[in-house]
Amino acid sequence: MAVSSGIPRLSEVRGKWGWFVALGVALLAFGLLAAGNLLWATVATVYYVGILMIIGGCVYLAHAFQVKGWKDTIYWVLSALLYLAAGVLAFTNPVLTSKVLTLFMACALLVSGLFRIWVAMRSRDESGWGWLLAGGIVTALAGIVFLIGWPVNSLWLLGLFLAFDLAMQGWALIFFGLALRKV
Repeated sequence: MAVSSGIPRLSEVRGKWGWFVALGVALLAFGLLAAGNLLWATVATVYYVGILMIIGGCVYLAHAFQVKGWKDTIYWVLSALLYLAAGVLAFTNPVLTSKVLTLFMACALLVSGLFRIWVAMRSRDESGWGWLLAGGIVTALAGIVFLIGWPVNSLWLLGLFLAFDLAMQGWALIFFGLALRKV
């Protein structure tokens, strides 16, 4: 008797190739739409983050009141209020929020790139370590470029990331669906 892992078999997925292509076309269209107006795409990204922060704040607040007898309840409440404030800020001042998010993203890319470079240098004895180094350099350089352009680039950079991600996911799903159809 075969044990099912809950993951659909490839044969089950092949019959749904059209759904992958359709979703890919939709995501590609949204990516092109976002690329057509990077400012609006940035605002949409900020609102999305704001919604997530508000939901997170509400969950934290609910959690804080579930642990009433706990001596650290005040810290959960403060954390919830900070999340809620950040979420509200995204809606009341999306330009400022985009500046903060862009700065955070630039710093994260720079630090992440430097860590990747460090890991690559420690892996010089391994085959392919140069790919790690190249990836780290590109990531660190992206962080530096974003920092140099900040805060002006914060009006369009988040939108560009959204547009690029939507388009890439769209193309990936289109090609995946078409490959499933051929098999």
